[in-house]
Amino acid sequence: MLILTRKKGQSIMINDNIEIVISAIDGDQVKIGIEAPSEINILRKEVYLNIQESNKEAAQTKMTLNDLKKLIKPE
Repeated sequence: MLILTRKKGQSIMINDNIEIVISAIDGDQVKIGIEAPSEINILRKEVYLNIQESNKEAAQTKMTLNDLKKLIKPE
């Protein structure tokens, strides 16, 4: 892990296309801005972990053909 010290208004570059800017510091909270291409997903870690857990649960769910048929509404 790389640990850097930055002040308000300073930034960090990742590759040539991601910039992380320190926008505010208030006590023990730091507000950051992230500028990155739209194809790069940016999530808080707790949200990312929840998505991963949901994906694992969905992959482990076993459905029968009849279960799938119930999901389709007749026209």
